[in-house]
Amino acid sequence: MTDSFEDHCWKDLIPDDILKLYSHYRRDLFIGPKPALLAIDLYELAYQGGPKPVSEVARDFPSSCGINAWTAIKPTVRLFAAARQAGLPIFYTTGDDRKHAKPTRFTVTNRRSSMDGVDAFKIRPEWAPQDGDVVVTKQRASGFYGTSLTAHLTALGIDTVIICGESTSGCVRASTVDGYSNGFHMVMAEECCFDRSDISHKVNLFDLHHKYADVMRVNEIIEELDKRARS
Repeated sequence: MTDSFEDHCWKDLIPDDILKLYSHYRRDLFIGPKPALLAIDLYELAYQGGPKPVSEVARDFPSSCGINAWTAIKPTVRLFAAARQAGLPIFYTTGDDRKHAKPTRFTVTNRRSSMDGVDAFKIRPEWAPQDGDVVVTKQRASGFYGTSLTAHLTALGIDTVIICGESTSGCVRASTVDGYSNGFHMVMAEECCFDRSDISHKVNLFDLHHKYADVMRVNEIIEELDKRARS
């Protein structure tokens, strides 16, 4: 029987012998006394094509996460509501689409760039930024790399960063590892992270859970935040 530490979306994918190898990582999960919410790239680009299979929407919208993005909307709305009720500082990352913001003479890889319209990096209306929220623009995967995010969090005395968004294997992973490397306790809201590939999503959550973050179900996070809001 799967123990509570491994009772997550990857339990149908990770075999028992691998779970045994990682058993020494088992620990009590927690949210520190001064948490903030960090939403990674919850912008229109990820939802293009609508709630359809990723293989279908990818033909016209290669940067879309299709149904995986849309399935995460309801739990993410609940997470934002709980965070606001508990008075958490809320941060967003989005792409820097300013015309002259990036050098175009060379790139690190030959990956094609996808700029799919002027609203591609607009934050979704379900969790649109409000007064007091901070939107951080970034040019690389991590929300911490080359941005003011660490300075903001440090100035507020934040010890825990609750992270959600996309993609689990890309910008969410990079931001989680960098957050850990900068000394923050990282908590990942499982149902509020998503990817184009279910396999990549599950494997990366598994890996991050055992090394750099506490992966918690959204109901667990909301329950804890609700307790704090009532206290």
